[in-house]
Amino acid sequence: MKPARIKYLRSAGGVIFRLNEKKSPEVALIAVKNRKLWTLPKGMVDKGEDISVAAIREVKEETGLIGNIIDELGESSYWFYQKDKNVKYKKTVHYFLMKHIGGEINNDCSEVDDVAWVPLDEALDRLFYRSDKIIMQKAYRIVNAAKGLD
Repeated sequence: MKPARIKYLRSAGGVIFRLNEKKSPEVALIAVKNRKLWTLPKGMVDKGEDISVAAIREVKEETGLIGNIIDELGESSYWFYQKDKNVKYKKTVHYFLMKHIGGEINNDCSEVDDVAWVPLDEALDRLFYRSDKIIMQKAYRIVNAAKGLD
């Protein structure tokens, strides 16, 4: 068998939050894989697209929510292999903290099984991936330090 080709992918997404009626922060999470895995909304950066623009677009596509970027949360990278194409991918995801400014949660995206507002204090326990948890910890510190960034 020939060695796998290597391809590099860029994605962008974010942690979008709001203050509920009790002024407690909540974040929007998405469920995938038949609602088995809760994760952060994210998706591919289009050719020539700015990373922050892609993050806002992807969050809206996957959740129905519109966010205003407050801060950068960093990036995570991981590898995966597609056997049928014999391609090894390195995917880097850029994350942003966003304050909810419009839109309503919807489940119109075919890649997403569910979308939910989750109390910020519970989000870490619900997230499946370690890299998502690291990003959420950064968001948690920023939101709590700024008391919701009113």
